[in-house]
Amino acid sequence: MAETLISPGVLARENDSSFVSQQPVTVGAAIIGPTVKGPVEIPTVVTTYSDYVNRFGTTFLSGGQEYSYLTSIAAYNYFQQGGQSLLVARVASGSFTSATASIVNSETVTGTEYATGSFTLNAAFVAGIEVRLTTPDSTLYRFIASDAPIPADDEDGKLYFYATGSTATATATNLAAEMDAALDGLFNVTSATADLIISSSAIGTTYNGTTVATGSASTFTTQVTLGGGSNGSGTSLAFTLKTISEGIVMNSVSTEGTNGILPSGSADNVRWQITNSNTSSGTFDLLVRQGNDTATEPIVLETWTNLSLDPTQPNYISRVIGDSYQQYNSTDNYVEVLGNFPTNSRYVYVNSVDTPTPYYFDNNGTAKSIYANSLPSNASGSFGSALGSILTGTGKYYNNITSTDTQGLVGANYNNMIALMANQDDYRFNAISIPGLTIADNASQVTTLVNAVQGRGDAIAVIDTREFGASISEATTSALTINSSYAATYWPWLQTIDPGTGQLIWVPASTLIPAVYAFNDSVSEPWFAPAGINRGGLDTVVRAERKLSQTNRNNLYTGNVNPIATFPGTGVVVYGQKTLQKRASALDRVNVRRLLIALKSYISQVANNLVFEQNTIATRNQFLSQVNPYLESVQQRQGLYAFRVIMDDSNNTPDVIDRNQLIGQIYLQPTKTAEFIYLDFNILPTGATFPA
Repeated sequence: MAETLISPGVLARENDSSFVSQQPVTVGAAIIGPTVKGPVEIPTVVTTYSDYVNRFGTTFLSGGQEYSYLTSIAAYNYFQQGGQSLLVARVASGSFTSATASIVNSETVTGTEYATGSFTLNAAFVAGIEVRLTTPDSTLYRFIASDAPIPADDEDGKLYFYATGSTATATATNLAAEMDAALDGLFNVTSATADLIISSSAIGTTYNGTTVATGSASTFTTQVTLGGGSNGSGTSLAFTLKTISEGIVMNSVSTEGTNGILPSGSADNVRWQITNSNTSSGTFDLLVRQGNDTATEPIVLETWTNLSLDPTQPNYISRVIGDSYQQYNSTDNYVEVLGNFPTNSRYVYVNSVDTPTPYYFDNNGTAKSIYANSLPSNASGSFGSALGSILTGTGKYYNNITSTDTQGLVGANYNNMIALMANQDDYRFNAISIPGLTIADNASQVTTLVNAVQGRGDAIAVIDTREFGASISEATTSALTINSSYAATYWPWLQTIDPGTGQLIWVPASTLIPAVYAFNDSVSEPWFAPAGINRGGLDTVVRAERKLSQTNRNNLYTGNVNPIATFPGTGVVVYGQKTLQKRASALDRVNVRRLLIALKSYISQVANNLVFEQNTIATRNQFLSQVNPYLESVQQRQGLYAFRVIMDDSNNTPDVIDRNQLIGQIYLQPTKTAEFIYLDFNILPTGATFPA
């Protein structure tokens, strides 16, 4: 319909102002840190503390002592204080993999084991270092490290060349690729960090005794002799499962003891059980059980019924449970999803179906005889072969954290997840913390995080200034190195009860401040100050590192550090709400910054629905009909003194429209908090008149 009349006539226009105003999508906090278990470098949303415990664990042992990571303590307090959702990004040091379970059927195969072996490269190989693989029949394969240009291989003479690496890991990767290609059909060769892993391609004893030696000239040292291959009649694989959680904590492989216990089973890992395997129907049930349960008292975490190995059926195991998994791509800084079917289990995914049964029934509906032994047998088993230890040393925890050891990690271990959290499209949160890292000791990581949230424009970073035992001047000096309204810092450290161990421990303030934000939002609104006796109380805190005097609080507040005060009869209270913005403006207060975050989040969601819509009055009115009522509700809820939204012909002129732009201008007068209250007590003589 035309929007103006060119010739005489009647133009009936319609402006629909009856749109139901949608509420903004609810987002919670995010936390980056180490956990006991769970997927590494895969941000995961949890909605309750029990959900967090199931996915990420609670306590662990280090040096014979029981500890909890600050991540767990932060999650506990966040949900205790009314938090609704928490985005957890697990960080770790080294290579982490999933645990695997092989579920067999009753089909027989010739041979039961492959010949295998592995060894570790202690250093990068220089040019001329040779690796020799000799089979039991004395066939010799030679692999020689070389600098560029790499000579051509002599396949007839079984002489091969590969590039030297700058590290042992790089050398192992290059060597494994060359050996795997040259020995294709005889051996499978892979690498894991600096380890070279070799296995025969054929089951049986044929390749037992194969040796791998390293050296140069005439001096060679045997590194490994392959063994373990055996002949005989055995069972074949039906399918394999892998755990979503990564690390050796997921390994439950061990021989079952009395009452079916697994000595390696724990509350953190899992085991599997097949029941109701039925050849007539071609179905079976899979139970995912807790690793430390027993045969008489099984703890079933998940039950998957009527599964099939027939890929043509809707109950195909990969389709029902899922075969997708995620991995972080550090090159392009994103999480890629691999697999064909989305994973519905919280604990496992199908790694492979080794004995599929396509078209299990014939045209009469009878199970085909060729699949008589294909279904998994009724049995139970465990998971194993996972790599990755959460402990890279004794570790420094709580108030013992240092610049070179923060819970067994270093600042660089956080880099990938801090970079990933800049992705606003995939990860939604309104506050983020990295407890264990400080401005003073981890300036690079903290600065990158602040820049990331500032670039997003929809969250605030809660950061710490110094390690335990710092002075007020040290805390403020560190804080002054950051200038952003998208960050806030609090001091001093706090003593609380570890929910996992029951111990009294010291934690940096960023561990507990997201919980204060959550409580503030549950009893009021994001634009109220998360501070003071009404909304800034720290109920789970036993004491602050030190009691702050008025002078102490003044010095901290002047340095943009929010003091955590202790008052008799009241307890420990957050007593400041400054951001780290140096220039005085409305945005140097946390409540105003969080107001803008909330408003921008909602209004951006409304605007997203208008992208690629017609640039007409109707579209503009659609925007105004949703934004104005929302801002009115914010005003009624004490977030704004006044506001005005302009999206009309005045800012959407013809030249703007011709550039395919739609412009809206939103003017806000945010409410301010009463932080400095002056009470004048005036003493008047008898008979004096009180002022009007």
